[in-house]
Amino acid sequence: MIRSTPFYTRLAHVLVSIICMFYLAIIGQTVLAPLLFAFLFSLLLLPFANFLERKWKMPRSVSSILVLLSLVIVISGMLFLLFSQFSELSNDLPAFKEQILLATTDIQDWISRTFHIDNNEQLSYVNSATTDALSKGTTLLGHTLLSVSSLMLFLVFIFLYTFFILLHRRLLLKFIISLFREEHSVIVYDVVGQIQYIVKKYIAGLFLQMLIVTTLACTAFEIIGIKYALLLGLITGLFNVIPYIGILTASLLTILITFATMGSTDVLFVLIAVVLIHVVDGNYIMPKIVGSKVKINTLVALLGLVIGELVWGIKGMFLSIPVIAIFKVVFDRVEGLKPWGLVLGEDDNPPVVAVIPSEEPKNEIE
Repeated sequence: MIRSTPFYTRLAHVLVSIICMFYLAIIGQTVLAPLLFAFLFSLLLLPFANFLERKWKMPRSVSSILVLLSLVIVISGMLFLLFSQFSELSNDLPAFKEQILLATTDIQDWISRTFHIDNNEQLSYVNSATTDALSKGTTLLGHTLLSVSSLMLFLVFIFLYTFFILLHRRLLLKFIISLFREEHSVIVYDVVGQIQYIVKKYIAGLFLQMLIVTTLACTAFEIIGIKYALLLGLITGLFNVIPYIGILTASLLTILITFATMGSTDVLFVLIAVVLIHVVDGNYIMPKIVGSKVKINTLVALLGLVIGELVWGIKGMFLSIPVIAIFKVVFDRVEGLKPWGLVLGEDDNPPVVAVIPSEEPKNEIE
């Protein structure tokens, strides 16, 4: 007689596995975070590498270097454009300070009239907070410089991992296939091909969404006539990559910079423009371009963002959705894990990921 495992035993196994997985993710952040980014970039660049090898008969090492250089050029161009805009913003720091002082005076007068706290008491509170902030200024500067150097080292490791994943992709595929029994090789190939298809389309869709939102934001801000329309458009497009939270953060930064450099009327127009762009993005751009590639319900996406931020910070928020998508593909293909794939997906989707006939996913790792 075959005995089924009791429910509480299976539940304990699942909980222990989840705890171990998150513990390993936390202690292994230095290695795993750039490795995951490199894996996503590798899947995005894989068609370009295959094209160079098939069409131009390039060696794998040469094609890997060329596609990596294209990635470095794109990221460097985006960072250069962003930092050049920030350098122009620094020229308006005196005007920014004056605008903040005027706003602070108005706020002080309102507090004095509403709560009957005179300006001297308010200034004493502000001076006390300022003294504490200045006492910590050196530490904050040190942390900032350390963060910049850590970011550069993080990018270097991403580029190195991306190159070696592309270079040794055939070996990695053989290793994954060899982990399972031969009768399961068809399912493993199917899972690998589906992951390639989903992640590649998702990352490409994110870049396209970011480009469209940035173009819309820059155009709207130019029409309104505010300063640094390009910078604010870039901020809106880049932060919009993070679902839900990104658009709110971008709105706050955009409103703050507009208020400091323009006026209250322009702030209202900017707020209306950001809301309209978000409506267009949420109801048309996101569902058509990105949502059609990854079918994840909003509850799981929000939980993934929160957990990703708790585990890896901003990096975890960027990686949460594609990682959940990868897990969903695996869960949908393994018989005992299909309920988990079902709970990750949307209500109107079957537990098995549908394959689009015109764009049938295929294994591109050779």
